[in-house]
Amino acid sequence: MNIKKLLILGLFQGLMACAYAQNDTIKTLDLKEFQLRDFRDLSPIAPLPNVSRNFLIGGRKTESIQISLLPANLAEKTGRQLFAKIPGGFIYDMDGSGNQINFSVRGLDGHRSWEFNIRQNGVMINTDIYGYPASHYSMPIEAVEKIELIRGTGALQYGQQFGGMLNYILKEPDSTKRFSFENLSTVGSFGLLSTFNAIGGKVGKLTYYAYYQKRVSEGYRDNSNSTSDAQHIDLTYQFNDRLKLRGELSRSTYLYQIPGPLNDEMFTDNPKQSTRARNYYSPEIWIPAVILDFQISPHTSLNWTVSGVFGERASVTFDGFANKPDVIDLATEEYAARNVDIDNYHTRTTEGRLMHTYQLGNMKNNFSANFRYFNNSMDRRQRGKGSTGTDYDIKVEGNFQRDMNLKSESFALALENQFYLTDQFSVTPGIRVEMGSSKMTGRIDYIEDAYVPKTIDYDFIALGINANYQLNSNSRFYTGFSQANRPVIFQDIIPGNPMTLISDELEDSFGYNAEVGWENSSIPGLKYNITFFRTYIGNRLGNIFVEHEGQTFIQKSNIGNSLNNGIEFYLDYEFMKGKNWGLNFYTSTSLMDAKYTSGEVAVAEGNQNITGNRIEAAPKWLSRNGVSGHFRALRVLLQHQFVGNTYADALNTKTPPETGAVGIVPSYNVWDLNTSYQVSSKFILRVGINNLLNKRYFTKRPQMYPGPGIWTSDGRSFVASIGFKL
Repeated sequence: MNIKKLLILGLFQGLMACAYAQNDTIKTLDLKEFQLRDFRDLSPIAPLPNVSRNFLIGGRKTESIQISLLPANLAEKTGRQLFAKIPGGFIYDMDGSGNQINFSVRGLDGHRSWEFNIRQNGVMINTDIYGYPASHYSMPIEAVEKIELIRGTGALQYGQQFGGMLNYILKEPDSTKRFSFENLSTVGSFGLLSTFNAIGGKVGKLTYYAYYQKRVSEGYRDNSNSTSDAQHIDLTYQFNDRLKLRGELSRSTYLYQIPGPLNDEMFTDNPKQSTRARNYYSPEIWIPAVILDFQISPHTSLNWTVSGVFGERASVTFDGFANKPDVIDLATEEYAARNVDIDNYHTRTTEGRLMHTYQLGNMKNNFSANFRYFNNSMDRRQRGKGSTGTDYDIKVEGNFQRDMNLKSESFALALENQFYLTDQFSVTPGIRVEMGSSKMTGRIDYIEDAYVPKTIDYDFIALGINANYQLNSNSRFYTGFSQANRPVIFQDIIPGNPMTLISDELEDSFGYNAEVGWENSSIPGLKYNITFFRTYIGNRLGNIFVEHEGQTFIQKSNIGNSLNNGIEFYLDYEFMKGKNWGLNFYTSTSLMDAKYTSGEVAVAEGNQNITGNRIEAAPKWLSRNGVSGHFRALRVLLQHQFVGNTYADALNTKTPPETGAVGIVPSYNVWDLNTSYQVSSKFILRVGINNLLNKRYFTKRPQMYPGPGIWTSDGRSFVASIGFKL
């Protein structure tokens, strides 16, 4: 809708108001608010509204990323492009291009984005918040309309995670049609072929939407093939203006051939080479959900969700450092038997969110009450003797050395109230109470039952407060403080090998997030946001050496405390503008001082103090800068990403050993060029060159999956997509 039409609509509403005013029986008419906007604004980033889906948002730093406005590589989920304008957003490359997004903020761990409460359409999709809080479910980005991010100061309402909430909102069907169809097909380097197909529409009071995605790729490195497919269906029935019921079922799976870690010499010689040809990883996850939206009264609304996460995560691997070759034994003329690990998830969650608006004096206030009940059973079978073959085969000879079950149950209640002290200034205090426990059963062949803890308690109380001062509709100041925690999880307790001891004295990590910022888009063509933040984490978990019965073991322990002080800055400036064209510059930059304030970790000679050391995988500087242009329906984006050097371990080891497992992760620069052309309302063409200058780099030396060492990020690649809608 253009400005002329909006003015006509406003004039029409005014005339209608005058007409109604002549009627003695109707004294007033409430007109819905509307805004005049310049619809040539093509920025994909915007803050979330004050209240969203019964969540209180005001006073937090928030971002909503409109995917349709990004000239990005959607088929391969290139994280540095999707989160280009999120300052401090760290992308960890793992599991091959296109399989999963590994994202973090503010110096946290990017492994499967597990520092966030992760959601799809508001439904929680973390696999198991007490067993393994990662999200193994992976929807296609072609199906996503927008990505919502709320930083850690909003943790009270949706979970205890330090990172905050990450919510993927799927596309809605065209409700003006009974049937619509969408296709987006992609081809690219390294054998990439991808197709996304969706149908949707509205028939009477029933709205439906479904998609199917399939992608295959040979991968940048040798022995890094992957295949993935995903499906989703949702049905929404609008009973009336006040009551709506929605049912969803989502599935994702992929099979990734894991090429193995490299050491520094291998990486320098040939970053595409592989050290493994028989390693595989495959998750298959189902997400069912039923969501009820009920407008109880003009001032009270209820959202009730019943959902689950069900499925399996399996791997078959020949374990070892990069310098341990996987070769045929000359005596047996066979490869060694591989290790098989299988997790099964049965997670059930119900959440209710009540929002009530009320008057206190002359001021409107918002009250939010949220509860969550979580019930889970997780089976973890590990270190099974697998086959000596080369294909994906998870059959096991005999029993697993570890065969455990974890049953968890918890109840959480969160209360927040947004007090408007003036029309512009609001303060929102809140509290979250969480109570629960996990019980373990099963066996570990190399540990006596007496040393295996049976019950883990989760009892948390967290407080928070946020404030928002709205200068005008386009400018605000915000500040907040919220406690957060990371509970001791199944993975922390169950040892990875016979040389590791279980610790029965682990304590939950507990800390807080604090931030203060200014967000402004009052000046035409200019948007900026600057945020100062602090993240404190006490009782961080790590490894130490201990003596037990005359032998030295590695034991998981609370190694110390950490503090991250930083600045996040975002600016988007349209420095040239014509009738049908424009040029923008943006920067999305963070500066972090992330260090240990106390603690000690294991070394060969004993335990070493780490006070003052930098936190692992937390770059001091992280900056993405770009120039974008649009001419009619053509959009072009040239982006540069700089990530400063980081350390792989808390000891800040500088010189890597022969294994490549620890050491500095060097800083790197990556350039991307992406274009999109909206041929018509029904056709779109996307072409991109990722890693334009073919930079050799890697983002992390992981200490856990997929194995310690260097995991090469992709070199230069070409991607082209064509999409149409009917």
